[in-house]
Amino acid sequence: MDLRKNTHRMSLIFLLLVLTVFPGNAWAVQSHGAPEGLYVHQLAHLFYTASLCYLFWDIRRSAFRSRGWLFLQVFCVFMVLWNMVAFTGHSLASHVDSSDFISETGYLSTRLQGPLTSVKLWFYFTKLDHLFSVPALICLYLAMKGIYCSSCQEEEQ
Repeated sequence: MDLRKNTHRMSLIFLLLVLTVFPGNAWAVQSHGAPEGLYVHQLAHLFYTASLCYLFWDIRRSAFRSRGWLFLQVFCVFMVLWNMVAFTGHSLASHVDSSDFISETGYLSTRLQGPLTSVKLWFYFTKLDHLFSVPALICLYLAMKGIYCSSCQEEEQ
């Protein structure tokens, strides 16, 4: 029985390793049908921003003062900024053509083609939205860790 359990566990680990090393299509980017899909997606950004603002406000007015709750507020701020950048980028995408980009060896080597306009530069900067989302997710992790540790300390007392 133990050998069977170990074999099952090892085959699962092997499968995960194979899927990680040799991925197929990731399908990480979802294109929306025009124009309804864009409208729904933009409304989702607005609703998410509103809910993050409410969460920030609700934490602020409550009695939660531990470090974890502070990190959750910082997460809300970063994600609101991310939503604003993503919303702007989606809006500017309709003003930029695919001919405005040069892709020599693939997606990762794509560059803006001159002449540079303010719309092209703003669109480029909105593609750097990970500068807001990555710190936000780190703050979310620290918030969950902090809230969990403070709840464990309260249970011990």
